[in-house]
Amino acid sequence: MQQFANTPRPEESIWGGVQTADEVIPGLWLVTTPSHGGIILSDERQAAMPDALRLDHRSYEEDCNWALPVLAFEAEFAGTELGKPDRLQHARDTVCCWHPDRYTAFAGETVAENQSYVLTERAKYQRVIGQVIACSAFGDWAQWVPDGMVGFVAREVTAVDHLGHASYGADEQWMLADKGRWDATETPRTVEQLGATIVDKPANPSARKVRNAA
Repeated sequence: MQQFANTPRPEESIWGGVQTADEVIPGLWLVTTPSHGGIILSDERQAAMPDALRLDHRSYEEDCNWALPVLAFEAEFAGTELGKPDRLQHARDTVCCWHPDRYTAFAGETVAENQSYVLTERAKYQRVIGQVIACSAFGDWAQWVPDGMVGFVAREVTAVDHLGHASYGADEQWMLADKGRWDATETPRTVEQLGATIVDKPANPSARKVRNAA
């Protein structure tokens, strides 16, 4: 196993000034800041990250990306808080959920759709490629939206990226749908599902209604 050197405590991070820092294993610091936190790797650690798990920078934020270096150096965490079985399982589950393609490339195991938010979103939007769906929405607080309705901009889905984010065509339609039907329809909401009607583009979509005080 490759040996890594201890490194000085980081004082700054991409999330701001470091408040707390713990070198969990040599060259891997778990840090917090006033706004966020995560894992910061030394240059040596970053270079040793498996290609499938390595990001373009040494900072692995605490929500989703922290699990990548934990999975990469799993064997070294024995005896640490991150080395507890439940934490290691949490790391594997996190990579499966948010980085399913990376997990498969690293572990050689296929991630099931129901194990991954990213795969679920990707599949949902792939199923509506070529269809027109609701994008930006406006409640009936907007002047142009009748009470009990939802107004929205609709665009055609043209592609879906590896993270499950859709790309849209340039053409847009302004539409109205019944609020009850809107609330009962899961995303992505197609125009056909909503039974929506086309309206003219409002001059000031965000203008609010003036309601009389009770």
